[in-house]
Amino acid sequence: MDLNTVADVRDARLREPWQPGDAWLGGGTYLFSEPQPHLRRLVDLSRMGWESLSLGGDGSLEIAATCTIAQLSRFGRQFTPRSAPLFEQCCRAFLASFKIWNMATVGGNLCNGLPAGPMISLTAALDGSCLLQSQAGSLRSVKVVDFITGAGRKVLDEGELLRSVTLPARALGCHTAFRQASLYGLGRSGALVIGTLDPVDGSMAVTISAATVRPFRLWFPLPPDRGELRRAIEVAVGEDDWYDDIHGLPEWRRHMGFRLAEEVRHELTRLSRDGVR
Repeated sequence: MDLNTVADVRDARLREPWQPGDAWLGGGTYLFSEPQPHLRRLVDLSRMGWESLSLGGDGSLEIAATCTIAQLSRFGRQFTPRSAPLFEQCCRAFLASFKIWNMATVGGNLCNGLPAGPMISLTAALDGSCLLQSQAGSLRSVKVVDFITGAGRKVLDEGELLRSVTLPARALGCHTAFRQASLYGLGRSGALVIGTLDPVDGSMAVTISAATVRPFRLWFPLPPDRGELRRAIEVAVGEDDWYDDIHGLPEWRRHMGFRLAEEVRHELTRLSRDGVR
């Protein structure tokens, strides 16, 4: 879609004062999908030269905001940690063509803040941290689960940039379980639940997204029983936190959230009992 209010596109490498009507341009798949009458200038990140994916010396993984879904998918298929299958599962949770895969970015998916954003689900479940850069150049780190505050709402200040997301080595080494539900065979996620089991200390985390306005990550020092998990979800997720749109009513999303959470709990608890490392 043409954005007929945009009068200028600037290279992000050329530092210029942020102005009202400015927006960061990554892949542009959301920006060009619907009218943006409030925008006057796009600041293009495509030439920043950030390495899409880089492994740290401590085994962590840094994903640049400009990394495309196609790049993440290819990397995930060659990745060796226990959590590797989760990358492709979340990439496949996109309601998107291959053309979108080659343009849409991880950072764009997070910054849209939509409940069904599968990169939000992936990075929240793996205890990711966002690196944010202000217009003055200062940096701050925010957990993904705290970065998204509601449907389409983030903690970004005016002109602030999401630079990258880092996934810690400990989380990458976890066993994972993935469940997704949609009202349609190829529809947008109505509920997406990811469980992780840490083989080091036996702790478990269950992350609920898509069904809720923001991701909720529940951590347990040991795998919970069914009742404990249900009570934890009831305490953490309020009635107004279950999302409501054309892709699912809150009552259905709540039901699927509890159901899928129990399924991942059961799958990972079985691994724990079997002593799988």
